[in-house]
Amino acid sequence: RIADGLSLMQLEDKANEPIRALSGGMKRRLVIARALVNEPRILILDEPTTGLDPQARHLVWRKLRLLRERGTTILLTTHYMDEAENLCDRLIIMDHGRALAEGRPRDLILEHAGREVLELHLPPAENEAVGERLAEMLGESGRVEQVEDVVYAYGVDESHFRMVEEAASDPYRVTFRRANLEDVFLTLTGRGLVE
Repeated sequence: RIADGLSLMQLEDKANEPIRALSGGMKRRLVIARALVNEPRILILDEPTTGLDPQARHLVWRKLRLLRERGTTILLTTHYMDEAENLCDRLIIMDHGRALAEGRPRDLILEHAGREVLELHLPPAENEAVGERLAEMLGESGRVEQVEDVVYAYGVDESHFRMVEEAASDPYRVTFRRANLEDVFLTLTGRGLVE
């Protein structure tokens, strides 16, 4: 089982190294490998990829998905919404100890943010004018939010993007993207920093 865990986390060449000689990312992967020694049916992970570089993070994600496919139930806490979106079948978004929403990631995204989001990073007066025009166009079917120097528009489609892109002084400062769990989290909890 030790050899299998080290192999799963791509640490077999470090099997005889002292732990202090391992990098932070290797230590994180070793913790997961160690947790698998007793073949748990439930694996509880708290922020498993904090501090990992993108390659190590994606490796851990692949391995956790593999464990899930093998039948291991994984209970995961994370502040990385992309991690939750990639790994979770179901999730609960919590704020100050309260459950704000629960469900499948894609369902929560559609319910709270829609399919796409427009982000405007234009000069302040232009942001305000375009944001007001978008709000009028969307009516009750969408939502426009101004946060300091950025305007976010939810419930938009490609026609809204084309209108904004044509009206913008700098179309490269207009982003049209797929909505994600981070949009949901910020919608439900607010954008203000809470320490």
